[in-house]
Amino acid sequence: MRRGLVGQILARFETVGLKIVGLKMVVPDRDLAARHYPNTPEWIEGMGKKTLETYRDRGMDPIAEVGTDDPIEIGEMVKGWNIDYLSSGPVVAVVLEGLHAIATVRKLCGATMPFFADPGSIRGTFSSASAVAANAVKRAVRNLVHASSTPDEAAHEIAHWFGRDRLCEYSRGDDTLLY
Repeated sequence: MRRGLVGQILARFETVGLKIVGLKMVVPDRDLAARHYPNTPEWIEGMGKKTLETYRDRGMDPIAEVGTDDPIEIGEMVKGWNIDYLSSGPVVAVVLEGLHAIATVRKLCGATMPFFADPGSIRGTFSSASAVAANAVKRAVRNLVHASSTPDEAAHEIAHWFGRDRLCEYSRGDDTLLY
């Protein structure tokens, strides 16, 4: 929202034949933002381990950078930074449908860390942020978009952001060409 890229990002999804069946703008409070994430001990520890791996790959000392090398403590920090970021302003929530929608969206978005995203992907085109740079200033990686990884994750996130709101069923003019 803040960079004025919503139209360009949505156009990429539509261009490949994905259909927007849910769309809304919301300013999430901290509770709504926190419930977006799984918040399981495994998820938190996993984020911490990924962060530690990034530090190891860069030859950096996590204790010097964030004050600990405990993956759970680091995961909790990253979770807090993500909640801060997600609740810092308007978010556009979108539900997309189409063949291989999850895989297609993830491919279009690019790697989670924009620094590693392929040129031409959404993150690779519009950002070069990295975990190391974000952690240095104690904030989330501003990677522009989120993409569900699995059908279960998508179902959770659709229910979370859209609740009882109905998704729109309709035919696109090019449905017969695409499918």
